[in-house]
Amino acid sequence: MPKIHWIGTGLSAIPGLRRLIKNGHDVVVWNRTPDKARASVGDLTDDIRAFSMEAISEATAKGDVLISMLPGDWHVPLAELCLDKGAHFVCSSYIAPQMRALDDRARELGLSLVNEVGLDPGIDHVMAHWLVADYRASEGYDASSELSFISYCGGVPKFENPFRYKFSWSPLGVLKALRSPSRSISNFKEQHVARPWGAISTYQAPLEQAESFEVYPNRDSLPFMADYGFDPAWPVRQFVRGTLRLNGWAAAWADVFKEVESLSGPEGDARLAQMSDQFWADHAYDTNEPDRVVLCVSLKAEKDGKPAYHKTYVMDAFGNEAGTAMAQLVSIPVSLAIESVLEGEIAPGVSAAPSEPKLVARWMEKVGEIAQYLAVVEG
Repeated sequence: MPKIHWIGTGLSAIPGLRRLIKNGHDVVVWNRTPDKARASVGDLTDDIRAFSMEAISEATAKGDVLISMLPGDWHVPLAELCLDKGAHFVCSSYIAPQMRALDDRARELGLSLVNEVGLDPGIDHVMAHWLVADYRASEGYDASSELSFISYCGGVPKFENPFRYKFSWSPLGVLKALRSPSRSISNFKEQHVARPWGAISTYQAPLEQAESFEVYPNRDSLPFMADYGFDPAWPVRQFVRGTLRLNGWAAAWADVFKEVESLSGPEGDARLAQMSDQFWADHAYDTNEPDRVVLCVSLKAEKDGKPAYHKTYVMDAFGNEAGTAMAQLVSIPVSLAIESVLEGEIAPGVSAAPSEPKLVARWMEKVGEIAQYLAVVEG
């Protein structure tokens, strides 16, 4: 039986890891500090080891699956190790150019290097694939219709606070994202924004009870048009993948934006690390305090100014005794991807979250077990 090598037992990793062990898979748990891993999964397994590249290289065999729940800098070296060892690779992070460059070799070796299989990216991709397939099969499909696509995801406090936010793990990633530019489509034209606070708008989410949020574009949305199966000939009015925050977030974070904008170089990175530590001390979730994740993915087609198709895949999830909503929605899809790799359901090469109807249905069934509200809303 192939082994599953799960590397990293941080706050976002545990529910999916526990699911795999409980399902009877042969899982080796790796962490820099084994005692921390034992505190999380020691009740389920004794196979917990101290992580190093040397140790994981020695332990990985042909046909195994290696999972990286480590920071992004580790993913490519670990994927390269998998290619050398004849093993598969899974992580939840975006596909970096260096990872994409491994595609030809992975295909030649018949190995799957699976990325973007968490929450965002991950579940959002699966929802988008479903919507595009549903639109193509609908009576409203017309290749000349003008399309508007939005995908907004955010972890927000279930119970609001003056800071309008809380952190379920290290704030450093959130702070670094504030320094990133974005590219999207608005009114048929590319929109370039240097910083998130330069494009904040209001979005009315069609939840079980309608609710408005502040939203902004995140990263480069445009490559995902091809990933989601958009025909290059389709006229696209709007295409944006972005982040969702509570109303009032921009005002509460105004001073943070000013300081982040002023930082640069090594000194700036050091200051971000200090800010991260302070935010973690001041704005982390309390023990057993539930978090909340909201995800809305929408596709609308208009013909001659009239809607011909409009559906939104909506999810609203709260943390519970199984873990934070964020941790469940990141790590459980990772565990599903691992099982699909073991079953040979994911093709060799570098890939992201699946678009195959069978896998999409399986993922969304599991998401429905986690979320308190999951629906496809029309109009």
